Amino acid sequence: MAPVPKSMKAVEIDQTGGVEVLQYKDVPVPTPKENEVLIKNEFIGVNYIDTYFRTGLYPNPKPMILGREGSGSVAALGSGVASSLGFSIGDKVVYMGTSAYADFTACPADKVLMIPTEVSTETACASILQGLTALTLVEEAYRVRSGDWVLVLAATGGVGGWLCQILRAKGAKTIGTVGSEEKVQTAKDQGADVVVIDRPEQGDVLKTVKEHTNDQGVAAVFDGVGKDTFERSLEVASFGNASGAVPPFLISKLSTKNVKVLRPTLFNYIYTREEFEGYSNKLWAMMTEKMFDVRIHNTYPLKDIATAHTDIESRKTMGKLLLKP
Repeated sequence: MAPVPKSMKAVEIDQTGGVEVLQYKDVPVPTPKENEVLIKNEFIGVNYIDTYFRTGLYPNPKPMILGREGSGSVAALGSGVASSLGFSIGDKVVYMGTSAYADFTACPADKVLMIPTEVSTETACASILQGLTALTLVEEAYRVRSGDWVLVLAATGGVGGWLCQILRAKGAKTIGTVGSEEKVQTAKDQGADVVVIDRPEQGDVLKTVKEHTNDQGVAAVFDGVGKDTFERSLEVASFGNASGAVPPFLISKLSTKNVKVLRPTLFNYIYTREEFEGYSNKLWAMMTEKMFDVRIHNTYPLKDIATAHTDIESRKTMGKLLLKP
C-alpha cells in the first residue's frame, strides 16, 4: 500500500447553514490515536443526519468534518489496537464513526469491521448504517413478529427500503408510504404489501391502515419523517425527524391505545463490540441469504457534496447516496 500522505481533501464546516457552508478543502491527514484505525476511504455514505449537523439541528463543535460511515482499506494502526480484532494494513473494512467526508478517516477500532468476502466495499458502505438502523428497529425498538401489520413511512428512503426488506424476511405485512407515483413500484419490489402515496389529494394513510387491519391499527409505526407525521402516527398505533424535530406533546395522548413512543438511536443498540459484530453479522447473512436489493441512488465525487446534500433533502431520491473521494 502507498505511503500515507501529509494532506488530504475533506469536506469541513465552520458554521451552520445551507449547502453553501460545505467547504471542500485541503486538511492534514489524521494520525491514528491509541485504539484507532486509519482508513483510506473508497466509499463514503451520505445520511440525512449529516444535514442535521450542517444546519445545526444537532449542535456540534466547529470546525468539523461531516460524515458518519465509510469503507475502504486499513492504512495505519494506532497503538493498542487489540490483536483480537485481526486488522492488518490493506484489509478491506467498513466503519461507523465521524469525519468520514475525507480521503482518510481515523476511527475507533471497535467501530471498524472486516468486510466479508462476499460483500463489496461499495455494498458494505451502502448498507452498514441504514441497514443496522432498520435491523435494530425491528429487533429492539419493537420486536416484529410474523403476521404483524407495520406502517413504514418514506418506504423508498434509505432506512425505509431496508425496513421493507427486513420486514418481508420476518414474515410481517407492511404498509408503506411514498411521496410520488414513481416510487410505488420500488416500494413494492422492496417488500411493501400495500403502498400509499402520502399526499392529501392522492392517498389517505389512516383509511388505508384501517381497511387492511380491520380497524385494529398496526402493531408498530416506523416514522422517520417526524414533526409533519407524528400526530398521525399516534393515531395508527417515530425514529427520525426529516421534517423537523417533534415538538413537545401531552403524554396523556398515549393512553387512548396504550401507545408506546420510543426515540431510538442506532449507536445505543451497538454500544458494545459484541452487539456491533452480532448485528452486523446478522445483517450480512440476511443480505446474502435473502438476496436483498442494496439500492444505490447515485455515487457523487466528494467535491460535489453540495449536490448530494441538495438531492437528499429534496426527498426525491430512492436508496443510498454515496461519495467517492
